[in-house]
Amino acid sequence: MDRQTEYVLRAVEERNVRFIRLWFTDVQGFLKSVAMAPAELEGAFAEGTGFDGSSIEGYARVYEADMIARPDPSTFQLLPWRTQANTARMLCDIKLPDGSPAPADPRHVLKRALNKAADMGFTFYCHPEIEFFLFKAPLVPGEPPVPLDTAGYFDHTTMDDGTDFRRDAVMMLEEMGISVEFSHHESAPGQHEIDLRYADALSMADNIMTFRVVVREIAASQNIVASFMPKPFTDAPGSGMHTHMSLFEGDHNVFYDASDEVRLSKIGRQFVAGLLTHAREITAVTNQWVNSYKRLTGGGEAPAYVCWGRNNRSALVRVPLFKPNKSSSARVEYRAIDSACNPYLAYALLLNAGLDGITRELELPEEAEDDVWALTERERKALGINSLPRSLGAAIAAMESSELVADTLGEHVFEYFLRNKRAEFEEYRRQVTPFELREHLPSL
Repeated sequence: MDRQTEYVLRAVEERNVRFIRLWFTDVQGFLKSVAMAPAELEGAFAEGTGFDGSSIEGYARVYEADMIARPDPSTFQLLPWRTQANTARMLCDIKLPDGSPAPADPRHVLKRALNKAADMGFTFYCHPEIEFFLFKAPLVPGEPPVPLDTAGYFDHTTMDDGTDFRRDAVMMLEEMGISVEFSHHESAPGQHEIDLRYADALSMADNIMTFRVVVREIAASQNIVASFMPKPFTDAPGSGMHTHMSLFEGDHNVFYDASDEVRLSKIGRQFVAGLLTHAREITAVTNQWVNSYKRLTGGGEAPAYVCWGRNNRSALVRVPLFKPNKSSSARVEYRAIDSACNPYLAYALLLNAGLDGITRELELPEEAEDDVWALTERERKALGINSLPRSLGAAIAAMESSELVADTLGEHVFEYFLRNKRAEFEEYRRQVTPFELREHLPSL
C-alpha cells in the first residue's frame, strides 16, 4: 500500500468521514458519481468498484458492460458543502475487468497524451480563465434567463450578490486545494470569471470538473442558477475558457527565449504552428455544443479565424506579454475553447496538436496585427487566414477526416463522439426557431 493510499485511509478515520464519493466523467464531460461507506474504501483501492458501463454515455455496449472505477488517492478532498455528514471525493480511473485502461475513459485519453509529452521530455501546464453566468431563479422554460446583476467588465460593485458569490466560490475552491489566481465580473450582465492558478494538465482537468460542481452547489445554496452555456444571450458576449499553456523540461520553460522579439522559443513557435494547423479539426471537441458556435460567430473577444498575435484579442492563439522578461511566465493562450467542453479531451487535443507542430518542425505563419474581425473576407484570404468552423456540423466534417483527433481520442471515443455530435446537430437542424417565426411567418 503506497503512502497516498495510507494517508487517505487515515484521514477518513481521523476526520470521521461518513461517505466517499467516487467521481468520473462520461465521454461528453458530464460528471458521474457513486457513494460508498468508509468500510468499502480499502477494497476499492485494491480492486476498484464495479459498475455497468453500458449505462454511461459512450462507455460500452451491453455485452461488454462490466467496468471498474479505481479511485486516485492523490485527488482526495473533503466536500465543504456536505456539512451534515462529512463527505469526501476522489476522481477515478476507469478500468476493464482485466485491469487495463478503459478506452472510453476521458481521463485516460488525457493521460495518454501526457505520457507522449513525457516521452519527449515535457510536462504540460495549463491555466484556464473560466467564465460563467449567474441567473435569477427560477428559470422559466422557453423564456430568456434574467441575469443576477447588471454590472460590466471589472466593475466594482458594493457587495452585491455576484461579489458575494465569487468570494464564496474562491474560498470553497481554496478549501479544496484548488488555487485561484483572479476573480472578477466579466463583460455581460450576470457574467463572471474565475481564473485557476496554473497546474499540470491532468490536475487542472480534475480541478475544472470540481470547479463546475462548486459553482453549481454555491448557486443552489443561494437560490440562484449558474450556467456554463457558451452563449445564453444574442446581444451579449458568450462564456469562454481561454487557456494558457506552457511546456517545461524540469524547471525550465521551453517556450521562453530572451533573444526573440516576442520571447517565444523555436519550440514555442512550433507548438503554436501545430495549434493553428489542427485548429479546425479539434474545434468539435473544444467547442462541442451547437450553442458553442453562437459564441464563435458572435464577435466580442471570441475568435472566429485561425491566426495568432500578441496584443490581438481577435486572434485564435495569443502570446501574452504580461511579464516578458520572466521565463517561467512564457506561455501561449488558446482562446476558442469554452467552459462547457470536456476538459480531458480538449486538453489532450490541444497538447497533441502542439506536439505535432514540434515533431514536424512546422513554421509559424506571420503574426496577425490587425483586428481580424474588421478585415474583409478578401483581405483575410490574402493574408492566408482561414475561419474556424461556423457550426457544429462544419466542425464535425473537419474532425471526421483528422488523423490527429482519431489517434488522440482512440477509436472508441472518436467514433462515439462523432456519432453523438451528429445526432445533436441533426436534432438542432430540425428545430423551428423564434427567429424564423418572427421573420418569416408574417411575410411568407
